[in-house]
Amino acid sequence: MSKQWLEWAKELQALAQTGLHYTKDVYDKERFQRIREMSWQMLATLNDSDMNEIKALFHIEDGYQTPKVDTRAVVWKEDKILLVQENDGRWALPGGWMDITETVSSNAEKELFEEAGVVGKADRIIAIHDHHRHNAVNQIFTIFDLSN
Repeated sequence: MSKQWLEWAKELQALAQTGLHYTKDVYDKERFQRIREMSWQMLATLNDSDMNEIKALFHIEDGYQTPKVDTRAVVWKEDKILLVQENDGRWALPGGWMDITETVSSNAEKELFEEAGVVGKADRIIAIHDHHRHNAVNQIFTIFDLSN
């Protein structure tokens, strides 16, 4: 049941954020802000974390909430795939959050060079990974990985 509560809290947060962005009515702004704060309290409780940590995650979010995009570079050499070690010690394809000034391909190429020191050319998307559907750990944000 906690997964459903997490989904409801995330949806309430997104609806409140959108409402705060579009409404002109001062009373509606108060209502949307209260709903947003309640969603933060729910998220903090469900994640066993401090509400200020949750609030900080959404502090810079404004307007209509959209999914986060992460690009990954896939490099094959014979029967091997290039992996880099993340800060948490796990191994992953080179990549990271997509910068707003980049295209999917250029961001994957940039991340490949920054993380692995490899110059490469991304010529097509080979996979789209939806964290919401395919990860055991549910994220607060909706995240898509695009692999080139």
